[in-house]
Amino acid sequence: MRIQHILALAVLSSAGLAPAAEPSSTVSRAEFDRWMEEISNWGRWGEDDELGTLNLVTPAKSKAAVALVQEGVTVSMALDLNTVQDELNQNPFRHSVATGKFSGHDVAGDDYGVQYHGFAHSHIDGLPHFAHKGKLYNGFGFDTIKPTGATKLGIHNLKNGIVSRGVLVDMPWFKGIDFLDPGTAITAADLEAWEEKTGITVGSGDVLLVRTGRWERVRQKGQWNFLAAAAGMHASVAKWLKERDVALIGCDGVSDVMPSGVEGLANPLHELVLVGMGMRILDNLNLDDVAQAAASRKRWEFLFIGAPLRVVGGTGSPLNPLAVF
Repeated sequence: MRIQHILALAVLSSAGLAPAAEPSSTVSRAEFDRWMEEISNWGRWGEDDELGTLNLVTPAKSKAAVALVQEGVTVSMALDLNTVQDELNQNPFRHSVATGKFSGHDVAGDDYGVQYHGFAHSHIDGLPHFAHKGKLYNGFGFDTIKPTGATKLGIHNLKNGIVSRGVLVDMPWFKGIDFLDPGTAITAADLEAWEEKTGITVGSGDVLLVRTGRWERVRQKGQWNFLAAAAGMHASVAKWLKERDVALIGCDGVSDVMPSGVEGLANPLHELVLVGMGMRILDNLNLDDVAQAAASRKRWEFLFIGAPLRVVGGTGSPLNPLAVF
């Protein structure tokens, strides 16, 4: 996805005191701006903070997450990097291999290249990926992003990785269907109904992963115009995420429902959580394998491990997040 298309996918964020409203009609830009103010974490961890909600993943939180491991079984939550160009994957992963001789050895090496933002590659969106009214998370200016990289909030701030409790909300399993229809909005009420059924409460420092069944639908019906209609969370869920102090969200789509229901914005949840809350987002995950592993064990929580590439000033990174049961 070209950068101008990527930048069209934003949603603002704030610090919510009032309960999240359920979607009923188009949300105005003025209401969206109020949400941004309500859920804001700006200054919460200091005026120079660049970690955002990952401050909630404390050593105690990581230690408790490690204690969830019972079998030592690991499950990848990433897609294979996609080398095939199509309407959805406008920037395929580029891979070539060279072979030769080196100091008496037969050797082989790789050349990799990828523009990972968009709708085809599993990746993490860093905090410089979206701005609101010229500002990034914590009030840093959008002009701090240079051609050589972001001088604030770069993905290198996650050099030690993310180790926390992962919670999988498998919405098709919850609803007894194979997949959510494109355009289905997931609300805070849906998430709380899932909590009631499973007995799990999403809490501070958690990594919340929401499965819509995107890849199962692709298997059954083929690709479709994902930008025109995609299942995901409504922007109002940002208030709920703030109230629960979630550290990180991810989805087999892009977390946002499309159409978004917010005036003039394709991906308002992105803008809200990245800019307002300082919460990073995992896009285009493969959650089918972990859903099978979770359902077979009737365990929807696990150790989550994710480590972006150490790119100084990066706006995000490809990654291969792991669930450990």
